[in-house]
Amino acid sequence: MEGKGVTFSSVIVPSVQEMVKEKVITTVLPPRYVRSDQEKGEAAIDSGLNQIPIIDMSLLSSSTSMDSEIDKLDFACKEWGFFQLVNHGMDLDKFKSDIQDFFNLPMEEKKKLWQQPGDIEGFGQAFVFSEEQKLDWADVFFLTMQPVPLRKPHLFPKLPLPFRDTLDTYSAELKSIAKVLFAKLASALKIKPEEMEKLFDDELGQRIRMNYYPPCPEPDKAIGLTPHSDATGLTILLQVNEVEGLQIKKDGKWVSVKPLPNALVVNVGDILEIITNGTYRSIEHRGVVNSEKERLSVASFHNTGFGKEIGPMRSLVERHKGALFKTLTTEEYFHGLFSRELDGKAYLDVMRI
Repeated sequence: MEGKGVTFSSVIVPSVQEMVKEKVITTVLPPRYVRSDQEKGEAAIDSGLNQIPIIDMSLLSSSTSMDSEIDKLDFACKEWGFFQLVNHGMDLDKFKSDIQDFFNLPMEEKKKLWQQPGDIEGFGQAFVFSEEQKLDWADVFFLTMQPVPLRKPHLFPKLPLPFRDTLDTYSAELKSIAKVLFAKLASALKIKPEEMEKLFDDELGQRIRMNYYPPCPEPDKAIGLTPHSDATGLTILLQVNEVEGLQIKKDGKWVSVKPLPNALVVNVGDILEIITNGTYRSIEHRGVVNSEKERLSVASFHNTGFGKEIGPMRSLVERHKGALFKTLTTEEYFHGLFSRELDGKAYLDVMRI
């Protein structure tokens, strides 16, 4: 990823989907995918616990229900860091179908969209810095979508049609939803709207990560996505098929998230925790895999734009009688992020004062 002189890179790795398809991997995981470094803690069984809060977007703008729905949004961001967003107004069926077709492209077509040296955008994995590093059981396609002038000319225009147009529409609609959510969070925090608006305006950054997790011969030994918190403002996740795999860490236990039909799963990122001075908390989450069926998802990360400062908002520093985090430019923040391996909330800890 590159922006205004900032460049990030990742070591190019093999396609897991292709290795499974070509039966290069059948019964035993290659050593780089065996994750003995990861805890295997069991997911909580309590059905009441694994129902994360549900926010109705139509009620966030309702003249009669807005205040109570904003209170629910505030609770979700303080106590869970995750919520499911329903009645968002998006028709997702075509996009879901196009995502599945995209990952089923022939390998020779995918190679045209592979990561280039010195870049993390395209097919591959991020946060891989050596040939010995352990790998996630996943294929990833990552690209910048907003602001539009930062789209890679060697990447986005080469996406096949109609997928390119469908993705463009999805990106624009999701950006609008994110801006509404940031505005409602300003109301929940009881801060001036412009404090949030100046950070997440029309120049906000949006990067999209499409994930393909193939069936795994030894799912208990692998991890689809390393435990981490997102280094974003808000992440909006679309579950493409009906296969579960997202787990969040709640009260020390891994809790499986059961996406509602047509819902979007939204989570607080580290940037939102920083700018709210710890009022809202980003939550560790991970992706687990299974031996039966592939899982597909699309995560959209909404960040402050380049040239902005990431640090606690002044009104909340005054309210809390002190800042809990440092202030960096967006460029400095992401340079630090993409210079490290993915590791829980370790990067947020670097930002603490």
